[in-house]
Amino acid sequence: MAFYVVQFLTGLASAASLFLVASGLSIIFGVTRIVNFAHGAFYMIGAYIAFTLTERFSGAFGFWGGVVMAALAVALIGVLVEMVLLRRIYHAPELFQLLGTFGLTLMVEDLVVLIWGPDDLVGRRAPGFKGAVDFFGQNIPSYDLFLIALGPIVLGILWLLFQRTRWGVLVRAATQDRDMVAALGVNQKWLFTSVFAVGVFLAALGGALQIPRDAVHHAMDLRIIVEVFVVVVIGGLGSIVGAFVAAVLVSELNAFGILIFPKISIILVFLVMAVVLIVRPWGLFGKPEAAARKTPGLTVNPWRPLRSNERLASLAALVIAAMLPLFAGNYALTVGSEIAIFVIFAVSLHFLMSVGGLASFGHAAYFGLGAYGVAFLAKMAGLPMIVCLLLGPLLGCMGAAVFGFFAVQLSGVYFAMLTLAFAQIVWSIAFQWVSVTGGDNGILGVWPASWAASPSHFYWLALGVAALVTIALRVMVFSPFGYALRATRDSVLRSEAVGINAKRIQWTAFVIAGTTAGIGGALFAYLKGSVFPDNLGISLSVDALVMVLLGGVETVSGGVIGAIVYKALNIWLVSQTDLSKLVLGGFIVLIVVVFPKGIVGMLELLAQRRRKSSPPGSSLLAKPIESAE
Repeated sequence: MAFYVVQFLTGLASAASLFLVASGLSIIFGVTRIVNFAHGAFYMIGAYIAFTLTERFSGAFGFWGGVVMAALAVALIGVLVEMVLLRRIYHAPELFQLLGTFGLTLMVEDLVVLIWGPDDLVGRRAPGFKGAVDFFGQNIPSYDLFLIALGPIVLGILWLLFQRTRWGVLVRAATQDRDMVAALGVNQKWLFTSVFAVGVFLAALGGALQIPRDAVHHAMDLRIIVEVFVVVVIGGLGSIVGAFVAAVLVSELNAFGILIFPKISIILVFLVMAVVLIVRPWGLFGKPEAAARKTPGLTVNPWRPLRSNERLASLAALVIAAMLPLFAGNYALTVGSEIAIFVIFAVSLHFLMSVGGLASFGHAAYFGLGAYGVAFLAKMAGLPMIVCLLLGPLLGCMGAAVFGFFAVQLSGVYFAMLTLAFAQIVWSIAFQWVSVTGGDNGILGVWPASWAASPSHFYWLALGVAALVTIALRVMVFSPFGYALRATRDSVLRSEAVGINAKRIQWTAFVIAGTTAGIGGALFAYLKGSVFPDNLGISLSVDALVMVLLGGVETVSGGVIGAIVYKALNIWLVSQTDLSKLVLGGFIVLIVVVFPKGIVGMLELLAQRRRKSSPPGSSLLAKPIESAE
């Protein structure tokens, strides 16, 4: 019994730091509506700066002063980030703001390695809390007891701040209706800046307080951000009490899951998150949003099919790409095959986001299921490559059909977080079901047949499939189904008023996108010769989001350009520099600030301006209101 009590207290101690970080993210999202992917980066910077300060200054004052100073320093960094970067993109599509904070995260990951080195750093014990308390033969670290007491204290301070101060009233009002707050004359810029500073301070404080418990390392940001998203969604966006309760729930599930359900311990948290989103989409303590948020695929300019000359130009580009084996080596062909596969992956998500207005945060699940489907058929059933490529993506199709049924019942960020929960459940199964999937050892020896074994032949195969998939999805955009899907994207109420079954249309689009991603995963398995749980991971889902947003979510085929640019740049940077994440992150941030509509979206905008400024007679050749890639 004493052991379980100690395990419970350990969970409460972990909940304190998790609550600090989650409450900061909840406050930021509640007011600014920014899905701040860089929140984990601020947590990590807080830990690194606190380590430096506590090592430099001795004694209790040096340690605790260093922790507080680290949190304040990171809060100041957060203010600079908000003023320099986020203020420029508040009016950009919401998911583009996610792209900007993701680029910032990449930059921070390389910066901390550059400053503090790649090795883990072990901080010193907290003065006054170096011992342990005996509890019926079980030792409880006194620092854990300190954290357990700190959580409710911080909760009380935040409650007083938001309930008893004018600033807190404005923050709560902005959480409910920020447009009305602006109409009342409140300076939104400085309100957003102050909220962002408080949220970043809480995240950095949570990271700084972790140094006596855990080693400081450069992967802390991604490890914490997933749990923080889970906590915020379960508790309810904008709810501090909800963040506290959800942090305790998640931490206790992590503490006891390994003891009670060792086979599914990683899945438990995401199962709870999925159930909460299905039953109560706005979280345990959250409130439904007053107004529907703008869909990410909403476009200003009408789309149209390509003209004859544009089709010829696209065909010429495809022919040039097909000639690559005539003058390129094996390495270049392998890179080309990988880019073609990721074009398939990106256009599948782009179709869901741009045409359907559904932003998935877990699209890698169907890419990975397609890869595992091929591996199962090739290794266990011994089927030939053609049969595996035809049947393997069906596993991604089935996953999309099941998960999509529940996901399309939601919208906005709740839809996105439910897709993330489902994706993490699939990843957890692949990671823990070792007897079937091989766990983190993966499934090896998935090699292509002799007719596709050479780099040139496989490149042509990948390029051909990518071209067919892209053409099929583009044709679908301008089909009756595509028009119905765009109608549900722009207005569910109006589409249903004219007889369109919105949920069925969205579910069908979800299945199509999942199946298409499974095709890319099937080819990826043969390209790499192996399948691992990472093929289902959140980092791959984020890569897909980045590709789509870089290309331009308000375009028809921006995913193609986004995938080519992002993947080619990523591969080239890894081969050229050890600071590839820093350069790539800087490039992404630059794109966000300079080209808020994405690469293709900005090219379209420039083309429209050129047509508008052309002589009157040229308007007969191209209408200014039309838009296409």
